[in-house]
Amino acid sequence: MNDEMFDARERVTPAQREAELFARLPDFLAFSASNAPGWARHLAGQNLAAVTDRNALASLPVLRKTDLLRLQKEEPPFGGFLAGDLTGVERVFMSPGPIWEPQAVGEDPWNGARALFAAGFQKGDLVFNAFSYHLTPGGFILDHGARALGCTVFPAGVGNTDMQIEAIEVLKPSGFIGTPDYLKVLLDRAAEQGRDVSSIKRALVSGGALFPSLREEYEAAGISVGQCYATADLGVIAYESEAREGMIVNEDYIVEIVRPGTGDPVPEGEVGELVVTCFNRTYPLIRFGTGDLSAVLPGQSACGRTNSRLAGWMGRADQRTKIKGMFVDPAQVAEIVEAYDEIEKARLTVKRLGESDDMMLSVETAAAEDENLRDRLTHSLRDVTKLRGTVLLVNPGALPNDGKVISDERDYG
Repeated sequence: MNDEMFDARERVTPAQREAELFARLPDFLAFSASNAPGWARHLAGQNLAAVTDRNALASLPVLRKTDLLRLQKEEPPFGGFLAGDLTGVERVFMSPGPIWEPQAVGEDPWNGARALFAAGFQKGDLVFNAFSYHLTPGGFILDHGARALGCTVFPAGVGNTDMQIEAIEVLKPSGFIGTPDYLKVLLDRAAEQGRDVSSIKRALVSGGALFPSLREEYEAAGISVGQCYATADLGVIAYESEAREGMIVNEDYIVEIVRPGTGDPVPEGEVGELVVTCFNRTYPLIRFGTGDLSAVLPGQSACGRTNSRLAGWMGRADQRTKIKGMFVDPAQVAEIVEAYDEIEKARLTVKRLGESDDMMLSVETAAAEDENLRDRLTHSLRDVTKLRGTVLLVNPGALPNDGKVISDERDYG
């Protein structure tokens, strides 16, 4: 479909790519174990020199995000997984959990430029970046990618919607980067105010699901919207091309789909947990279990890129859930419960309200009519999760007895 590629690597044969990745892997594993004590402990007893194919890689233990959270608390700040010290590291970030992440070296440390190129961004574009630059690396991930591509970035961040609309009207950016929902917030507010934001012709969104109805609405407004799958730990793992046939795995990543709770790879097409190995020599991550569910699609993309494709984000293997671009963890719900003697049990439900995520905390309490308790819990919910939500007080025994602390009821079909 498209003769233009970011670089020649996107068209190499799958066999050549596989051979090159696994030729690099033993040296990278040895480097990680030699320079990061956390990896030395985690990989102890493994024959790292023999990890030259997928079968051998599958013999290594998975490191899941929940493990990393625990190990970082035991040995702050990085759990021993930083290779060396912070010399040369430009930034350190704090993601919900908290999980601490050092920024790797280079002009595009999270490998975002390739995804932006596939979404139609070009050198010279003015890009409006509405990801947060506060605490987490969200805003920086694609900020670096856009500048590496030769774009100019307006670092809008989140909030101050009216000021952001003014900036779009004056600066006339051609591209938008942010969460799927927030672009609609900007478009709707601009329409209410009679402001001109028609300069935006393309977007790359992440941090949440791009529902088909929302994509159709953007396309009807003349905005071509692509998605990428990224995490704070790993960077941009996969991205859409103009073919819109799943997400193409980024170069320099080894992706596996394993049966949740194990390290065992599943057959092509079967849904499982996404496990990723990247070649980050600042903060190595080897068989890192993201907790996200996906599947590998058969065949190759019609766009001409030859790397494997993911079906996209298909939910969580655990109950940690992304809402409005931010992860909410069952431990955060537990933190709220522990702060109130009046609470017996709580359950956070996530749904779609129109084209936005909506969360509600249902709380079992004998004080189900206490408006003051509801107000205090509403403030606590926002303080702990950094997101707005509603609170519903119910009588003891009203919530389902199914073990769920977070119930994601959004339809990803």
